[in-house]
Amino acid sequence: MPILLTAFSVQKEWEGCTWSVPSIDELANAIAIIAVGQSLHVEKILHVAGLAANPTTSGAVKGALKLLSSGNIIHRDGWMFQVMSWLAAQLRTPGALMNTPQMIRADKGLDGLQVSIDGTGKVTAVVLFEDKATTNPRSTVTAKVWPEFKEFETGENEHLITAEVTSLLTGARHPNPQDAVADIMWAQARRYRVSITDEQSTDQSQARLFKGYADTVPGVVQRRRAEVFEVTGLRAWMDGLAALAITKAQAIPIK
Repeated sequence: MPILLTAFSVQKEWEGCTWSVPSIDELANAIAIIAVGQSLHVEKILHVAGLAANPTTSGAVKGALKLLSSGNIIHRDGWMFQVMSWLAAQLRTPGALMNTPQMIRADKGLDGLQVSIDGTGKVTAVVLFEDKATTNPRSTVTAKVWPEFKEFETGENEHLITAEVTSLLTGARHPNPQDAVADIMWAQARRYRVSITDEQSTDQSQARLFKGYADTVPGVVQRRRAEVFEVTGLRAWMDGLAALAITKAQAIPIK
C-alpha cells in the first residue's frame, strides 16, 4: 500500500483524511511507473497485488529521470505530491472518473479533477483539486488555495472546468459529453479538495490549517474536502523519495 488514509475524526466543517506512507518503496514504484507514462497501469496495480510495470522505452525512462531530477526542487516535489494526491483519490474512490497526473506543471487551479455521474449520465459533482507540497502550510492555504477556490466560486474559470470535464467524459465514452456539460448546474456541482503537507495532523492543527474554509466555499460539508500528508523534513523526505523513484524507473524493462 503506497498511501494509507486515516479519516479526520472531529471536524464538522469539512471532510478529510490524514495520509501516511507505510511503504516508501511501493510509493516510489508507483511514482516511477507514472513518470514513464503508465498512469492507467498504476490504477490496476493499486487494486491488484503483484502487478509490475509494463515494459517501456529508453526515451520514456530518460524523460522520467529528467522529471524526477529537475533542477527546480519545488517543482519536482510539487509534481510528486500531485501524484500522491491522485493515488490517495484513487484509493478513496476506486474507479472514479478523474484526470491522470500531468507530466508537466498543471494549469492554474487544475491540479486534479474528479467527476461523478449518476445512472442517467448526468454530472452530479465536479471536484477541483489543489495540491501543495510546502513548508509553510497555513500561509499557502490563505494566500494561494483560498483565492483559487474563490475564483472558481465566482465562475471566473468555468471555461477551464468545462473543457476538462468534457475531455474526461469523452475519454470515458459518455454518449453525450457536450450535452452533459451544458446541463451541469455549476453552483450545485462544484466541490473542492485541498491536499497539503504539514508536520502534524491533529484535530487542533487541522482546525488552524483550514480555518476559513466554510467562508471561502459555503454550503454543505460535502463541498469541502481537506487532506493532510503528515511529514517532518519535507524537502529531505522528498529527496529520498525521488532518488528511490529514479532507481525504480531505471529498473523498468526496456522493450
